[in-house]
Amino acid sequence: MKVNLNPMQPPSPTPIKPVKTVGVSIAVCIFVSMLVGVVGFAVGTRYQSLGSGRAGLDFSELNDIYATLSGRFDGKLDRAKLLQGAAVGMVSAVDDPYTVYLTADDARALTDDLSGSFEGIGIEIGRDSEGRLEIVSVLDDSPALEAGLRAQDGIAGINGENTLNWTPDKAVDQIRGPAGSTVKLTIIRGGVTQEFSITRARITNPSVRSEIIDDIGYIRISRFGDDTASLTEQAASQFKESGVKGVILDLRGNGGGYVNVAQAVASLWLKPGMVVVQEKRGDKVLDTLKASGDPTLLNMPTVVLIDGGSASASEIVAGALRDNGAAKLIGEKSYGKGSVQELLTLHSGAGLKITVAKWYTPKGTNINGDGLKPDIEVPLTAEQFNAGDDTQRARAVEILQK
Repeated sequence: MKVNLNPMQPPSPTPIKPVKTVGVSIAVCIFVSMLVGVVGFAVGTRYQSLGSGRAGLDFSELNDIYATLSGRFDGKLDRAKLLQGAAVGMVSAVDDPYTVYLTADDARALTDDLSGSFEGIGIEIGRDSEGRLEIVSVLDDSPALEAGLRAQDGIAGINGENTLNWTPDKAVDQIRGPAGSTVKLTIIRGGVTQEFSITRARITNPSVRSEIIDDIGYIRISRFGDDTASLTEQAASQFKESGVKGVILDLRGNGGGYVNVAQAVASLWLKPGMVVVQEKRGDKVLDTLKASGDPTLLNMPTVVLIDGGSASASEIVAGALRDNGAAKLIGEKSYGKGSVQELLTLHSGAGLKITVAKWYTPKGTNINGDGLKPDIEVPLTAEQFNAGDDTQRARAVEILQK
């Protein structure tokens, strides 16, 4: 199964069902709620159970270390923790932010998050350009949104501990917790440090909201998850029946989700056979995902809203619609998550999320680190959005009503 996940959230800035093969995409819907902290699960995640093959590594030094610890360490050794530590160390040595070891609890939490039901505060965590922890996106109707957190807030501390050298995974572990409990975050915003005390909750959050205003259909997708394809298709059918003159697809703050869900959503605008996304490892094409089914919104004037929190699956959809001439992009540059991950299940129930490829838009562009630049750049400050002045959506309406 492929998933896309990755990083803002102005107007309430997701997953695809596991394809039993053996994979996710950054998605990493990473809801610190959470999507198990792997920022933006890239473009696709496939689930698979690992076999018993051996790669032929020489583990003699590791055995020597364990033997030495067993014989000389003044204290009690926990073998399970030692093995887990060795696994975490091996995976982290790959030096790829999207290749991570997940405990069994983390793997379950990731599945829950993509289903839209979990306990936490409702944020996705990643790193900024300097490697510091930051909020990638904030979920709609979440404790984090209610408390005033927003995308691109820096996370300097959690429960009084400095997070300078923390990984997103560690931050997620500390922020996650049972509904009703409290977590304290030290946030840096615009150079100013602020303290937030947030009560965790059970969050059940449909991934799609839609409405029709003045003959313009509006679809807000907060993640590409289990319910996304069906809810988006329902909205598209309603728009067509109502005879709307244009559609706004809002992907702001959407950190990603399942790549096959992104494929299904894009197919509502594209003729069957049109390329949605291509996956490559080096120069080798591994997979080409194409539009299929009934393109309910084919030839419908469409504007896609994006920002720095639009990542992975969001970028796949936005890139596919623009490259195929089905939509214009308005807003701010997207996050830039252009790799594909597989989520593998280990015998212990733990998981290994591993980058297996890069994804490319229909015109052959890999946006990793660069993001998608909007056709029309329209800034939007948090103050404007909170005051009800959504300049980006207003510009989209203006264009569609011409």
